Amino acid sequence: MKRSPLSPWKTLQDLEPALLSGTVVALRADFNVPLGRGRVSDSARIESTIPTIDHLVAAGARVVILSHLGRPEGRVRPEFTLRPVADCLDGLVEAPVAFLPHIGGDAVRDAVAGLAQGSVLLLENTRYLAGETAGDPGLAADWARWADHFVLDAFGTAHRAHASTAGLPHAVRLKGGEAVAGFLVAQELDVLGGVLDDPGRPFVGVIGGAKISGKIDVIAALLARVDVLLIGGAMANTFLLAMGLQTGASLVEAERAEVARRILEAAGSRLVLPVDCVVAASLTAGVETRSVDRSAVTAEDVIGDVGPVTAALFGSYLAGAGTVVWNGPVGAFEIDAFASGTRAVALSAAAAAEAGAKVIVGGGDSVAAVRSAGVAARITHVSTGGGASLDLLAGKALPGLEALSERSPAGNPRR
Repeated sequence: MKRSPLSPWKTLQDLEPALLSGTVVALRADFNVPLGRGRVSDSARIESTIPTIDHLVAAGARVVILSHLGRPEGRVRPEFTLRPVADCLDGLVEAPVAFLPHIGGDAVRDAVAGLAQGSVLLLENTRYLAGETAGDPGLAADWARWADHFVLDAFGTAHRAHASTAGLPHAVRLKGGEAVAGFLVAQELDVLGGVLDDPGRPFVGVIGGAKISGKIDVIAALLARVDVLLIGGAMANTFLLAMGLQTGASLVEAERAEVARRILEAAGSRLVLPVDCVVAASLTAGVETRSVDRSAVTAEDVIGDVGPVTAALFGSYLAGAGTVVWNGPVGAFEIDAFASGTRAVALSAAAAAEAGAKVIVGGGDSVAAVRSAGVAARITHVSTGGGASLDLLAGKALPGLEALSERSPAGNPRR
């Protein structure tokens, strides 16, 4: 695998299988999947980490998987149990898969001690413990008692300084073990590193979603790299407000209007905003909508999507792109009345990929959009990390990556 300067961290490929044989490997996976009637309704995230699991099993490791599911907020909530994930996983790997309805303490240590080589144990939801999201070093140390090595295959959580993503690998390294990236994370780093190092031109960014506040750093970082940045979603409303336009009763961050104005001044023509909008009395299913020029929004209107002219405009930029990075829907696409713009972007992104552009889509809503449009298979790379990929592109350090073992400048591995 080509190693990008962005990814100096060790991966599974840096470890000899003999080093893993008989050892206990703590694997942080991202099994935060949708459930329905007690079953996994979309197994894509589980399937994406199967190559890493299979590799560890083949090497004779005893694989103990940690993951979160939903937001149980530090308490046991049965609707967020990982038991259905274990049932799904059991049908995807050749190795025996067991589920333990515990996440810490002696119960886990005893269960791990009884594991056979080449077997898999999935622990209960890490977020049942408040120390997980708090990054409790004591919780990380408790897990490290039984872990010889650590593998991060949950790119979507790499930007979180949680006990299982940052604390555990650090604790494993302190006791002399290796902490490395799994195949999924290594692939993400390779793809995103290529975008940062040598993007094909023109480089087009598409940023959507609700708020500008959470993506200011990303917007600034992308503007320094892209040839054009297309802005949609409710965050575009704040930019329109900064231009002195009426945004009606739309979701808008008025306190961020001055920030948006400064971004507009610095970006000039490289930042492209919607020129028309789909508006309604409210963002509800079945509501009557109309498409209007952005200058014709009334005080009673709620902006729910980019209009058809904007969708075509965005499509024209994507059609000639060499690289596309898309994160965030350009409208309230979960409501059919406001889904046309995001679907149009998805189709244009797929067409750009088929024309030779490298197209990367990240973020849960964006991924859902390309899947609902039936074009996910046509996208160059569908990232498993929304916030993580954006933070990486913005040049931020990701705690989950920073905790991994690094390679020395000379290429000699070091812990």
